[in-house]
Amino acid sequence: MSRLKLIEGFFRTAAGTATLMLVLGASAHAAAPAAEPAAAPKTPPAIVTQVCAGCHGLDGNGTAPANPKLAGQSEQYLMRQLQSFRLKEGGAAADRQNQLMAGFAMMLTPETMRDVAAYYAAQKFQPSAARNKDLAVAGQKIYRAGIAAKNIPACAGCHGPSGAGIPVQYPRVGGQYAEYVAAQLVAFRQGTRTNNAQMSAIAARMSDAEISAISEYIAGLR
Repeated sequence: MSRLKLIEGFFRTAAGTATLMLVLGASAHAAAPAAEPAAAPKTPPAIVTQVCAGCHGLDGNGTAPANPKLAGQSEQYLMRQLQSFRLKEGGAAADRQNQLMAGFAMMLTPETMRDVAAYYAAQKFQPSAARNKDLAVAGQKIYRAGIAAKNIPACAGCHGPSGAGIPVQYPRVGGQYAEYVAAQLVAFRQGTRTNNAQMSAIAARMSDAEISAISEYIAGLR
């Protein structure tokens, strides 16, 4: 059975993740993909049309706020995130804990991973929008100046004034869904996302109100 068929089967059953993890085990760890950018596929890879698009949209601008917009994100960043969802050697917890994504990422070959990342990186990004003006104003202060009293640096220092990020090093955050941004900051704070020590340390010092404010501002950032 092909890897794509396995993934499709996984999508159809809620118990798929646990089964796949037991079956694949340590053998699921493929070599880390090469850092060189791949040529963007002119048409969506089969796995994008049949699996990824269900949550992220065919063009990487999915409409569910719980799932991130992938369009136009750095290819290298997308590849690193896919790797972060994979279980570590010996079955140790992944750096990003998400049951659905773990099952998908574990079955991707390095070549397929590059194709998916290159395809979504080449798509045109359609930004989200802020909905709460007062909350966004509060978030703007944190994004631009940080919170000195809590040793929280300005987000703009790494992600840029417009939220465009620095490709390869720091992801674009401007225009991302507020709900997704907030969920990731909470994940960093709780230790269920551990693939960036700096973000874990920053989020650990943020309150729920501060996370809500910064997330709302980021959603409308251009």
